[in-house]
Amino acid sequence: MPMIDVNQTQLYYELEGPDQAPVVMLSNSLASNLHMWDEQVPSLVEAGFRVLRYDSRGHGQSAVPNGPYSMDMLALDAVGLLDALGLDKVFFCGLSKGGMVGQKLGVDHPERISALVLCSTSAHMGPPQTWDERIRAVQENGMQAVVDATINRWFTSAGQQRLPERVETVRRMVFHTPVQGFCASCEAIRDMDQREAIASITLPTLVMVGEHDQGTTVSHAEFIHRQIASSKLRIIPDATHMINMEQKNKFTGFLLDFLHSKVSS
Repeated sequence: MPMIDVNQTQLYYELEGPDQAPVVMLSNSLASNLHMWDEQVPSLVEAGFRVLRYDSRGHGQSAVPNGPYSMDMLALDAVGLLDALGLDKVFFCGLSKGGMVGQKLGVDHPERISALVLCSTSAHMGPPQTWDERIRAVQENGMQAVVDATINRWFTSAGQQRLPERVETVRRMVFHTPVQGFCASCEAIRDMDQREAIASITLPTLVMVGEHDQGTTVSHAEFIHRQIASSKLRIIPDATHMINMEQKNKFTGFLLDFLHSKVSS
């Protein structure tokens, strides 16, 4: 099992594709793992990219160190993984929490990033009470306390009916997320405020959001787009949060178009 010591923890990762190809690094959302990208990886590899994906600390098969976590910490995990694998520079694509990590990398470690793809994400998530309530519910009743609400936020009703197997896969991801890792990551999201900092990002950036996203809304994506002058915005119809699953063809098409344009530029 590919585990690696990074930033005082251990991360599980998978690296696929041609050795000399440009690397796309994929970062998972809260309460998921690297398998949320299963349907993008073959397309990326076929298109000539090498794909690095990993389970964020406290998630999937990675270690679950005590919290709280912070966006600084999660960004340093990503940088540490690149260092450990001898990768100088990557295209970074993150969804939700992964997109928050991407923003932090764009601000603090732009020399490691060729371009950013920020999906279903926000520069600030309030109010704090919402996160405190979610943390308390999971501490008292386990991940089952948030599974149903999470699925309803992440997929439209039509999507749930159309993609039952995919939705069930995500349901299992959420349910099996370690309570400590979930709560510590919620604290990182609760305490994050990158609204001013991201204005310093000059990297080529693609911002993507589902038109019906209830948590990281279109208005959140539009704010990021306004703050990052070098960004482009794509709003994906008939989707909420898990745009890479619910509308995988549109999402993957936009992602590949963007990456190819930056490789050739």
